[in-house]
Amino acid sequence: MDALVHSDLPAWLSAGLALLVLVVVLGLTHRLLGDYLTRVYTSESDWRVERGLYRLMGVDPRAEQSWPAYLRGVLAFSLVGVLLVYLLQRIQPWLPYSLGLPAPSEPLSFNTAVSFVTNTNWQSYSPEVTLGYTVQLAGLAVQNFVSAAVGIAVAIALVRGFAHRRTGTIGNFWVDLLRGCLRVLLPISVVGAIVLIAGGVIQNFSGFQTATTLVGGTQSIPGGPVASQEVIKMLGTNGGGFFNANSAHPFENPTGWTNLLEILLMLAIPVALPRVFGRMVGDLRQGYAVLAAMGVIFVASFGLMTWAELAGGGSATQAAGGAMEGKEQRFGIVGSTLFSTTSTATSTGAVNAMHDSFTPFGGLMALLNMMIGELAPGGVGSGLYGILVIAIIAVFIAGLLVGRTPEYLGKKIGAREIKLASLYILVTPALVLLGTALSFAIPAIRADVVSTSIWNPGIHGFSEVLYAFTSAANNNGSAFAGLTANTPWFTTALGVAMLLGRFVPIVLVLALAGSLAAQDRVPVTAGTLPTHRPQFVGLLIGVIVIVTALTYFPVLALGPLAEGLS
Repeated sequence: MDALVHSDLPAWLSAGLALLVLVVVLGLTHRLLGDYLTRVYTSESDWRVERGLYRLMGVDPRAEQSWPAYLRGVLAFSLVGVLLVYLLQRIQPWLPYSLGLPAPSEPLSFNTAVSFVTNTNWQSYSPEVTLGYTVQLAGLAVQNFVSAAVGIAVAIALVRGFAHRRTGTIGNFWVDLLRGCLRVLLPISVVGAIVLIAGGVIQNFSGFQTATTLVGGTQSIPGGPVASQEVIKMLGTNGGGFFNANSAHPFENPTGWTNLLEILLMLAIPVALPRVFGRMVGDLRQGYAVLAAMGVIFVASFGLMTWAELAGGGSATQAAGGAMEGKEQRFGIVGSTLFSTTSTATSTGAVNAMHDSFTPFGGLMALLNMMIGELAPGGVGSGLYGILVIAIIAVFIAGLLVGRTPEYLGKKIGAREIKLASLYILVTPALVLLGTALSFAIPAIRADVVSTSIWNPGIHGFSEVLYAFTSAANNNGSAFAGLTANTPWFTTALGVAMLLGRFVPIVLVLALAGSLAAQDRVPVTAGTLPTHRPQFVGLLIGVIVIVTALTYFPVLALGPLAEGLS
């Protein structure tokens, strides 16, 4: 298995073999996990533990909710999550297993709480020397589960909008949340953690251990419950890391086969959700069309990033077989670019190589994966509802071109639907561009950013700031690591970007789901646009690429494009 990511095989053969393994394994999980997820979210029966929790919460599991009621549940639950994670950090010195660490500052605690509740897991700190085990487990790990479950629930609610007829209801948030945690994320995480422990990922409560080095010095070696955190951070496309080096740390990701396993964990649920979509709307071909668009974009991105990193620049990188700065020898170029493509295309944000050390065009591809909305295949839930919004826009554009009334899966796409979809695709670009602009436009902020945060002045420094706001607004969490983000401006601005980038799109998606659920299905006629054929897949990909290019090309020309062409 290690040969797939780092061996004497030619690089492109290694890349091809790695893709082949992914396709085979994901082909199996797409069907098995997709069918299981469909049963989870359509079943009328409840587990005994679920019934007990419903009684405790005062929830009627058979009561369907309108989209405003569903939204209130999402927002109230997330607000409580932010407050609890913030509180746990502020009282850390008095908690057990705090490892003697002080409480993080108020701005950093706010940023971290928002980060984990929004499924971003942006970390403006070194985790192993900032947070004790109680905060890691009771705060961050819990949010890794529930924030992922919220994302899946919102996606299922949108699918119900297409599937329901004249009901105006889109399910029950509390049922979807509990089932996502108890029936999907928790059992897979338990099995995955055991496998990672067998692969060498650590799981202990040993604190800091002092070791003697070969030259007679001493070094403090941190321990911790890493395997249990690692599997859900990948499975829930959360990102972040127990250690500052993230998945480049040998305690988190020791070998080539654990690297491949973590890539598979990131992709498993997002790749399975299109089958859930197809089954719930009664046409598996629709799910295959969505999955095909996701797959084409993913493969193209991986190929371009791998080419950029293998080509490098100059004789030194050529002699090394590619741009190896910031990469682990045990993973090599292909193992790093496959992980990075997966991480930025799924909103995970975990890294096994430092994106700041990538070539300009390699870093550009990581940026583009996030800028297109992380749709290939996207985060758990967010990838599916994001590409379905783009599909609505694609249907509307096709209808304008041929003079047909736009319809998608039997639902008319009218003024209300297209307004909601248009606002959805404008939210994150507005946050990215506004946050980046304010970082340089306001003199006092610019002085602090340039003197304190940017260690690489010039074009690359601009790219670091652009990457930070792109990552935050798209709830990714990865970073160009040369940027110092633990400052009042970045902890606040990025926190706001994460909040708005997560919940404003959710508001629009749930409103769209309610609008679709209130409609009846119109019959298919000779004028209905087929949305399961290769032509529609091509149209969908074209809309994704064109919208991204028109939105972000000017700012990319100031950053990674300028750096790569200089």
